[in-house]
Amino acid sequence: MTTLVIGGAGYIGSHVVRLLLEKGEEVVVIDDLSTGFEERTKGADLVRLDITAPDAADRIAFHLKASGADSVIHFAAHKRVGESVEKPEMYWHDNVGGLANVLEACATARVRDVVFSSSAAVYGVPDVDLVTEDIETRPINPYGATKLVGEWMLADAERAHGMRTVALRYFNVAGAGWPDLADTLTLNLVPIILDALEKGKAPIVFGDDYDTPDGTCIRDYVHVLDLAHAHVAALEYLRGEERPHRVFNVGSGSGSSVLEVIDAVSRATGETITPQIGERRAGDPARLVCSKDRIAESLGWSSEQTLDDIVRSAVEARRSA
Repeated sequence: MTTLVIGGAGYIGSHVVRLLLEKGEEVVVIDDLSTGFEERTKGADLVRLDITAPDAADRIAFHLKASGADSVIHFAAHKRVGESVEKPEMYWHDNVGGLANVLEACATARVRDVVFSSSAAVYGVPDVDLVTEDIETRPINPYGATKLVGEWMLADAERAHGMRTVALRYFNVAGAGWPDLADTLTLNLVPIILDALEKGKAPIVFGDDYDTPDGTCIRDYVHVLDLAHAHVAALEYLRGEERPHRVFNVGSGSGSSVLEVIDAVSRATGETITPQIGERRAGDPARLVCSKDRIAESLGWSSEQTLDDIVRSAVEARRSA
């Protein structure tokens, strides 16, 4: 089996590449290295390529045929919510246009199986205790909208070309499966807290008056290595005959508040952390936790790492950098 991993030099993608290589699969990585690192693709064939370029579809198809790849995992996309509000045209052009090139290449090369990196951002601000895949999708920013449109594009590709696709809607990803694959971007809460500590600053909590036990927002955190295993399970699912669902939440199924995450960082670092309380951010739901029933039943996947495991691995990865 050969899998083409698009964005495989990045944080999540590199974890999936390593797992596939450990399984003995052949892996080809396509990445423009704008946020990824070449050294994280060791053992795979790396092709440096911008998937939004005018000739990208033809070039991707060439590498699919040359490698004999029978499946694709697509990670490459912009993912900063605030940036998407400021630069919506870039998000539509690159996230949607890049995926269009990938799907065109798959159709040309007759590659059937595609796993797509989606996001819980497709849900917007759902007013439910547990988010299931069947609730209404109402993204509130261009980033989430591009991910939802991506899911529609996969469904259309299935109908037009007989592809088999899965979209994985990630919740909050953190941690490191191996120290050399740390999250180097300060986009999510755990690296944001660690970055603040390294700079001698207090992490900011955006609102402490929500309707939650400690007043701070509750989110669902999943270890990046658990998430990587979910992608491997999704590939196996696509290679089988029974495929009742196309969309899956990927999360722990339990929530942790901002203050609970800060406490976990305090335990992992041994530092006393006194956060700064700021104003609420527009659009932040009080609670966003996924139902994991569908992925457990269909893919046999569930998260194994606790919040303390996640934070401890992130801290250890930072210290070894």
